[in-house]
Amino acid sequence: MLRHMFRNKWFVALAISMCINVGALAQDRASAKDDEALHIDIPTTLEKANVVMDFGHAVYLGDALFALGDINLLATNVREWNAKSQIVVIFHGDAAYLIVNDETYNANRHVTTGNPYKKILNAIMEKGVQLEPCGATAKGNHWGNANLLPGIKVNVNAMVRLTQLEQEGFTMIYQ
Repeated sequence: MLRHMFRNKWFVALAISMCINVGALAQDRASAKDDEALHIDIPTTLEKANVVMDFGHAVYLGDALFALGDINLLATNVREWNAKSQIVVIFHGDAAYLIVNDETYNANRHVTTGNPYKKILNAIMEKGVQLEPCGATAKGNHWGNANLLPGIKVNVNAMVRLTQLEQEGFTMIYQ
């Protein structure tokens, strides 16, 4: 039977094709290892960083919130550079539920796990980042200060606060 398979031109062509593809895959993996080292062409540090992040939409990368990684990275960078900085994150819209306590999170998300983001948010606040929910969003959801994570400061509303900080010279980043 094996001898019959090798006489079949299609089988031989398929076997050769598979060998070529496996070889190409191995070569791609070897090239990828060469590319693992990243050379920074434009090294950048900041001496001053007044930044406000407009966090109105919960965008996920797998199970993680993309913006939380960005916020943490910026806070880590300015801390490492000893930059004079003020970073403010304005939560509103469908991202506002991220800064509520466990009970409120469970009720709003219909789960029993508690707020899975509170650990990273607390770590971000420990780096000096100020987290602010939109007061209008909080009112619309019937949240009081007791519904929020400790250390959260409520603003009047996201649009007014973003406008104020931008007029004060803060760089705005949309998340």
